[in-house]
Amino acid sequence: MSEGAKPRLSLWRIVEMNMGFFGLQFSFGLQQANMGPIYGFLGAEEATMPLLWLAGPVTGLLVQPIVGAMSDRTLSRLGRRTPYFLAGAVLCSLCLLVMPYSAALWMAAGLLWLLDAGNNITMEPYRAYVSDRLRPSQRPTGFLTQSAATGLAQTLAYLTPSLLATGIDRNLLHTNGIPVVIRIAFLIGAILSISSMLYSILRVPELPLAPEERARIAGNPLSPGTTLREIGSAFAEMPRPMRQLAIAMLCQWYAMFVYWQFIAFALSRSLYGTHDTASQGFRDAALTAQQLGALYNFIAFVAAFALIPVVRRLGARSVHAACLAAAGTAMLLIPAALSLPLLMLLMAGIGIGWAGMMGNTYVMLADSIPPERTGIYMGIFNIFIVVPMLIEALSMPMLYKPLLGGDPRNALILAGLLMLAGAVATLFVDAGHRPVRQDSKLHK
Repeated sequence: MSEGAKPRLSLWRIVEMNMGFFGLQFSFGLQQANMGPIYGFLGAEEATMPLLWLAGPVTGLLVQPIVGAMSDRTLSRLGRRTPYFLAGAVLCSLCLLVMPYSAALWMAAGLLWLLDAGNNITMEPYRAYVSDRLRPSQRPTGFLTQSAATGLAQTLAYLTPSLLATGIDRNLLHTNGIPVVIRIAFLIGAILSISSMLYSILRVPELPLAPEERARIAGNPLSPGTTLREIGSAFAEMPRPMRQLAIAMLCQWYAMFVYWQFIAFALSRSLYGTHDTASQGFRDAALTAQQLGALYNFIAFVAAFALIPVVRRLGARSVHAACLAAAGTAMLLIPAALSLPLLMLLMAGIGIGWAGMMGNTYVMLADSIPPERTGIYMGIFNIFIVVPMLIEALSMPMLYKPLLGGDPRNALILAGLLMLAGAVATLFVDAGHRPVRQDSKLHK
C-alpha cells in the first residue's frame, strides 16, 4: 500500500496499536528496576554488575537485525510483523514467571538472556509496524506515543513492588532471598506481556500488502542466505543521517545503562549510608530507586505527548539535544542530592531525556530510510543501542575501581557527562530539522 493511501488513524487508534508496546516496556521496566537488586540479593559484587547485564546488548546485537530483516520478508496469514510479536511475548511471559524463583546467580543471569531474547524478537518488528501502519505525517505522533507507552509502562513497573509493599511486608523473603513483592510484580508482568500484545494485534491489525509488494517478497523468499545478504546490503547502503546518529546514540545509551545498573547502589550510600546488600538500608534503597524510576517514567509519559507539537514546530533534532542536556544535568547532580524531595525534582530531567530517547531518535530515523526496508533498518538501528551497552558492560568493570574509586555515585557523574556529550553530537545529525512551513514555501 502506498504511503498516501494509508488510512489516517485517530489518536486513540494509535494508542491502541501501541498497547502491545506498553506490555513490552513493562517487562523492560521490571528488568531495569529489579535486576540489579536481584543480583545483589543473590550475592553479586558491584564491580561485576555490568557483566551480569550483558544479556541485553548481546541478544539485541544478534537478534534484532536478523529479526528485522526476516520480518521485511515474511509472508503469513497473520502478516509480516505479527508472528514475531506473538513469539516474543510468549517467551517474555515465561521468563518473567520463573525469574524471581532463581536459585543462584547463574540461573538469574541465564533467564535474563532468554528474557531479553524475547523482548528483542518483538521490539524492532514493532517499530517497523508503526512506520508501516502510519502516513509520514503521523509518524511523529506514532513514535512519541510509543515513548509515552514506555513512560507509563515503566512507571507502573517501577512502582509495582512499592505498591505491593503497602499490603505485604517488604521484608518477607522467598527462600532465595528475593522479596515476595518482587515475585508478585514479575507475575503481573508475565500476564500483561501477552495480554496487551493480543489486544493490539486484534484492535489494529497490520495492513494487507500490495500485490506488487507480495510479488517482490515472493520473488526473493525468506532464507538464511537472503537474510544475511539483506543485512550486508543494508549496512553498505545505510543513509548518511543514520550513520551520524551513531555518536549520539553511543553517548546516551552508555550513560543510561550506567544509570540503571548503579542507581540503587548509589542511593544506598548517599541516602542510607550503607553498601551492604544484605542490609535493611539496601532494601530501602532498592525501593527508593524504583519509586524514583516510576516518577521519571511518569514524567516521560507526560513529556512524550507534550513533545509532539514541539517536535512538529522545532524539529526532532534540536528538541532531542535539549532532552539529553536535561538528563545529563540531572545525573550530574544526583550524587550530591541528599534528600528525597531534591531527588524527585531531578527526576524531571531524567524523564524528559528518556522521553526523547524513546521517541525523537526514531522520528529522525523513520524519515531517513526507504519504506520497503523499514524492518531491517530498525533492526540495524538497534545496534546503535546495544553496542554502547556492550562497550559499557565490558569497560566499566575495568574503570570502576581505578577511575571511579569503586563508588557508584561517581558512575552516575560519568553518565551525566556522557549525556551532555550526546546532546552536542545530536546537533550535527542531518535529520529532524525544523519543518518548513507551507506559507514560507509560497513566498519563495
